[in-house]
Amino acid sequence: MAALLSIQKLRTIFYTEKGRVKAADDINLDIAEGKTVGLIGETGCGKSVLGLSILRLLPRNAGIEGKICYKGQDILRLSGEQIRRLRGKEIALIPQSPSTSLNPVLKTGVQITEALQLHQKLAREEAWKAAVEMLQSFNLPDPERRVKEYPHQLSGGMKQRILAAIGMAGKPSLIIADEPTKGLDAIIRIQVVEVLHHLTKKTGATMLLITHDLKVAAGLCDEIAVMYAGEIVEHGPAEEVLGHPRHPYTMGLLASSPNNGLKPIRGCSPSLINLPAGCKFHPRCGKAREICAKKHPPLVTKNGSQVRCIFH
Repeated sequence: MAALLSIQKLRTIFYTEKGRVKAADDINLDIAEGKTVGLIGETGCGKSVLGLSILRLLPRNAGIEGKICYKGQDILRLSGEQIRRLRGKEIALIPQSPSTSLNPVLKTGVQITEALQLHQKLAREEAWKAAVEMLQSFNLPDPERRVKEYPHQLSGGMKQRILAAIGMAGKPSLIIADEPTKGLDAIIRIQVVEVLHHLTKKTGATMLLITHDLKVAAGLCDEIAVMYAGEIVEHGPAEEVLGHPRHPYTMGLLASSPNNGLKPIRGCSPSLINLPAGCKFHPRCGKAREICAKKHPPLVTKNGSQVRCIFH
């Protein structure tokens, strides 16, 4: 199946007073049309930066190089006007923290209809009707009432549905969901997962799901890419990566989950300003050998999966 999005040799660096922060380093990732790819890893590994790089929503101190091809078109070569037309209409971002992503002084219906009028050129009355229908499709209780309420009057799960409706207003082909379950309790997390499932299975949209929640990734994703210290260390079918991990970091992530006994990975993630030589994971790896501190392993493809480890 052809890739809807193809990321090639992507490098995103932030230039700060303390030095160069290598947030994404030599990223190569293809996402096939209609598939959901999960991007997992610890906080600070570069997951969200990768998502923002795709949409070119980076601060001024960021430098980016490589290729991000969407439908064969390199996003990094588009003009400012061209990328603005792409955002929302073709590629939608569902941000984390719905409480801070929604405008607190505008009713939720206004925020949805603004997006509908912008992307679908609907008249005001048509947009209001479409907003209610979208919320109904997301199983939001009493949508006619909710569109007249402010964000602070809604639960976390309801707010996430509002964000999803705004994101889908342009009928995008690609959705980037950035930590959609972060900070939510178990019940609301289930509701959000239902929304994401609806977005992909019923609309046929392609999704890049950025998450630290392995259970959510297992339930939604066709493929999993594991990030550590700015680079992908393992990538393959979800059942393979989560059921038979090959990289020591992936093994550690799975062992640290509540379902597997909460066994933490020793040590801390390295600073992206001062990365270790050789394999970036070797200072924390129980399987590391002397060569791991000297040689940086490439991402090797075997049997449809990829792993960045010198022992594979």
